[in-house]
Amino acid sequence: MIYQGRRAVRIENECVRVTVLCEGGHIAEILHKASGVNPLWSPPWISIDPSTYDPNRHPEYGSGIDAKLLAGIMGHNLCLDIFGDPSAAEAAVGLGVHGEASVAAYDVRQSGSSLIMTACFPLAQIRFERIIELRGCTAYIGEVVDNLTAFDRPIGWTQHVTLGPPFLECGVTRFETSATKSKVFEAEFGTADYLERAAVFDWPMAPRSGGGLADLRVFNGAPVSSGFTAHLMDPEREDAFFTAFRPDCKVSFGYAWKRGDFPWLGMWDENHSRKNAPWNGRTIARGMEFGVSPMPGSRRQMIDRGILFGAPTYRWLPAHARVEVHYSAGFTAVGGAVIR
Repeated sequence: MIYQGRRAVRIENECVRVTVLCEGGHIAEILHKASGVNPLWSPPWISIDPSTYDPNRHPEYGSGIDAKLLAGIMGHNLCLDIFGDPSAAEAAVGLGVHGEASVAAYDVRQSGSSLIMTACFPLAQIRFERIIELRGCTAYIGEVVDNLTAFDRPIGWTQHVTLGPPFLECGVTRFETSATKSKVFEAEFGTADYLERAAVFDWPMAPRSGGGLADLRVFNGAPVSSGFTAHLMDPEREDAFFTAFRPDCKVSFGYAWKRGDFPWLGMWDENHSRKNAPWNGRTIARGMEFGVSPMPGSRRQMIDRGILFGAPTYRWLPAHARVEVHYSAGFTAVGGAVIR
């Protein structure tokens, strides 16, 4: 099928509909049929398949190293085997922001009530598989990563889940999560950062750069703002989660996962701050990015950080090993926790 101009595959049941893009592998839509709510972000620019992107023919996506990713990004995208920018040497051989997973071509097919997507990432030498199965109002998702190399290696692995309008509204949409110790991004993140750089705090009250505290449970109501905060999932819990809801909406939406698989949640806020292409000051988005790393950065930065709040900031992938994780996404009544 075609979804917003992109080649896609869809599965659905009586409660929900899930649409996955064949290029980039993005989960573009998780729609609650009764309410018509799809919380996932669709950028306010025309989306194209990454294989069709050409920097000379597509200046509308900007001139940065992330242009190819931005040309096709939508909803929930996978960051593997880095979470952030490549090094200059990696970029020179073709590695882009967040790695190959976000721009690769996937074999996507339906098998009964499940959707199976597979891809190989030749630069990273990784084979990847994701299986999505629908049960009621919940999508149960399993991922398998195969290391095709003969050596142990540190990797980034983040589920870059991004929510957008109309479900996301400034000063209205609320969030809950199993976060504990937290930290603001250590350098300038955007042109309208409103939190104190590198500040350490306890969820949800983050120090503002001009004094006072910001409650991160409510999406910023200012006309323009930007920011990134990293949050350690509660070490006393086996499971981790986030939920998002609007007081005027019939359902809440969220993800749940094993804290041992993904101990970190990064919260990325973009609220009309980025004026360069393709953002053009038009974008509202909140990323709820759970993974093995607290903040985006290069591979070297990820490794050099090592430990934050006593927790590792990357994951080891052993030689010729297969690693499997499971998580879920779904809907419940307003204010409820996601079905696990």
